[in-house]
Amino acid sequence: MVSYREDRPRWEEEGRDWPHRGASRFVTASGLSWHLQEMGPAGAPQLLLVHGTGAATHSWRGLMPRLAERFRVIAPDLPGHGFTDPLPDRRLSLPGMAGALTDLVRALGSDPAVVVGHSAGAAILARACLDGGFAPRLLVALNGALKPFPGMAGLVFPGMARMLFLNPVTSRIFAWSVDRAAVERLIRGTGSRLDGQGLDLYRRLFRKPAHIAGALGMMANWNLDALDRDLAGLGLRTLLVVGGEDRAILPETAFAVRDRLPDARVELLRGLGHLAHEEAPERVADTILREAAVVGILPPEHPRNRRRTATGPALPGKHD
Repeated sequence: MVSYREDRPRWEEEGRDWPHRGASRFVTASGLSWHLQEMGPAGAPQLLLVHGTGAATHSWRGLMPRLAERFRVIAPDLPGHGFTDPLPDRRLSLPGMAGALTDLVRALGSDPAVVVGHSAGAAILARACLDGGFAPRLLVALNGALKPFPGMAGLVFPGMARMLFLNPVTSRIFAWSVDRAAVERLIRGTGSRLDGQGLDLYRRLFRKPAHIAGALGMMANWNLDALDRDLAGLGLRTLLVVGGEDRAILPETAFAVRDRLPDARVELLRGLGHLAHEEAPERVADTILREAAVVGILPPEHPRNRRRTATGPALPGKHD
């Protein structure tokens, strides 16, 4: 039985009607109890989904079933997020998070051919691949946070997050004050628009101080400088999917990242924001499935891989 502190999301309450609840289970790895979801044919190639800061497995509610038509999909809640235990403070860093995720993947006996990360989740996956945690054939970054914030923001934001994280009252004040309108403003500030269910799921998590503390703790100890220096060594096919309306991570950032990588290209999804995979899961799924076919992970004759979608033409990479 999973134990919870009072200020953490509880599976029996906040998870009572969680999207794809029947695909959920709890696993112990790296000293933590993890909530994860699994879906898709057991013998299919494996695909790992990693959400971004402040989210949880609900973020994949539309995308996961579409990918599960062709993959065995695994999607965990990151430490301190959703229904997964938090990491100790000493492990709250990008390498620490990547190491914990690697431990989970190994505990599951998984060998993902494709890894897909949203925002900070993409940074965690890139770090894990660079550190030899696992070796997929394709990395997909959905509006990936793969570069430090420019200028003074790179100095101010982590320090501010750390001050907020160290103050135990911060997360409680935020949780007490959040309402549907506040969540909608926050999501729209990223350039995305979600339906009522999407807003309600975020609000459900944001009303729990421990979930807020998990997000703040991750940002407070986030240092992308080392990852930025190491990116050129990421020797695997990388697809950088970009929402054209993203206000959280400027779309041009992906082009700068592409130019640093040995085998990468950018796919621009016009009209979508930072949460593009929640706004238009079918477009994002088709983009991922097509790329998996190009790499040879999926057979190219599958109908999804032949169908042209509304994403617009792929933007050429250096090796296209």
